[in-house]
Amino acid sequence: MCYVTREATLSAFFGRGYDLGVSRQPLVIAVAQPHTVGYDVDANAAAHADAVRAARARVVVFPELSLTGYELDAPAITAGDPRLAPIVEACAGTGATALVGAPVRGDAGREHITLLAVDAAGARVAYDKVHIHDSEERFSPGGGPVVLDVDGWRLGLAICRDTAFPEHDAATAALGMDVYVAAVLDHAGQAHTAERAQRVIAAHKVWVAVASYAGSTGGGFDRAAGGSAVWAPDGEVLAQAGPEPGEVVRATLHSSTPASVPAV
Repeated sequence: MCYVTREATLSAFFGRGYDLGVSRQPLVIAVAQPHTVGYDVDANAAAHADAVRAARARVVVFPELSLTGYELDAPAITAGDPRLAPIVEACAGTGATALVGAPVRGDAGREHITLLAVDAAGARVAYDKVHIHDSEERFSPGGGPVVLDVDGWRLGLAICRDTAFPEHDAATAALGMDVYVAAVLDHAGQAHTAERAQRVIAAHKVWVAVASYAGSTGGGFDRAAGGSAVWAPDGEVLAQAGPEPGEVVRATLHSSTPASVPAV
């Protein structure tokens, strides 16, 4: 599958105060909105693997429930599901960590709407959605905010409705957060992504990366918004996809100190 890949050039943000030192290497982060086939984990894992290879990024973020589509009766998987192997292989070949959306059955038997962190070593649960919708009553809410460390960059994680709650991003920022990373699904014409990204930036002065579902899926989403994007801490859009599936956009983040530090 061929992906359209767009990138924020280094010259677009050098000299604006983002390159603050050399204590951490820059982070190349991509947000992807792949073609998704409802319920078909095998086909979707292959599409995710293609997106990881196309992204050429250290971190690749996918939308909510990207492995199954927003099909709320799709069978839950586990982090050890062998159908994830193509994504593991793509991450091994590129040095990437992919954040993949899936319905996941946890160790206690509860099912969650989850972001799996997939890399060369395999897949593991990174974050479970906290603020579930009434229509998602099958799923249990996650235990609370999570920050994932990648190469010294602290990624605060959120899934869709979590982004509607300022207290959620505040609690995540309190853990120490450099980048707010969200996997979302919105109706076309009703997207909240940009508004919520700007709220997070204003409150916490962090980078924001949002992977937004594109195409059609279950739950009444005949046309999802797409428009996955990366924002700088001053609110500028560094890279943004269009509304159609099959796009990956990326940006390189430069910083020497966390933009958000734990509350004392």
